[in-house]
Amino acid sequence: MKKTCITFLLLGIILLIVVGISIPKETKKVEYLRIHIRANSNDEIDQNIKYIVKDKIVQYLTPVLSTCDSKKKAVSFLYDNLENIEKIADETLKENGFNYTSKAKINNEKFPTRSYGDFCLEEGFYDALIVNLGSGKGDNWWCVVYPPLCFTDSSDFVYKSKIIEIINDFKRKREKINEKNYENSLPCIVGNGVWRNNV
Repeated sequence: MKKTCITFLLLGIILLIVVGISIPKETKKVEYLRIHIRANSNDEIDQNIKYIVKDKIVQYLTPVLSTCDSKKKAVSFLYDNLENIEKIADETLKENGFNYTSKAKINNEKFPTRSYGDFCLEEGFYDALIVNLGSGKGDNWWCVVYPPLCFTDSSDFVYKSKIIEIINDFKRKREKINEKNYENSLPCIVGNGVWRNNV
C-alpha cells in the first residue's frame, strides 16, 4: 500500500513537471519600425533615382537611428525630422533632373511576410516611415529602422544589413545562458519575431 501511494505521488509530481514545462511561456512581441521609399513608377529611371534618394536618406538617418535604444525614440526622431527627410529627397530629385517631389510620413500599414535567412518578419501591421517619391506608385525599397537592422554608424558610410549579425548575437547570448543554466535572464529572439525569456 505504501509503495502504491509513493508510486502515484511520484507519477503526479512527474506529470506536474511535464505539464509545467509544456505550458507556453509569456512572450513579448518585438516592436518593429520600418522604412519604405516608394518610387514614382516602375520605369527604370524612377527605380534608379529611388536608390539614389535611399542612399542619401539612410546616410542622414544612420548616425541617430543606429543608436536608438527604443522604438519610441526612433519614432520621435523621425517625426521631428520629416521635413528634413523630404528636403533631402527633394534636393536629390532636383539635382538629378526630376520635376516631382517627395512626401514623408509615419504610418501604420499592412506588409507581407519577409524572410532573410533565419530571420522572418511576419505579415502584419507595422509602423513605418513612408517616403513617396512623386506618386509613390512604383516598387519600394524597405528595411527595418528599429531595431536597427539596416543602419550602422560609420564615418565612411556603407549600407549594411545587420539582421544576421543581431540574430547571431542573440543566439550566442542564449547559448551562454543555457551553458550557465541561468533562469529568467536576457530576452532572446525566436523564429517568429517574438521576444521571450529563457526559462
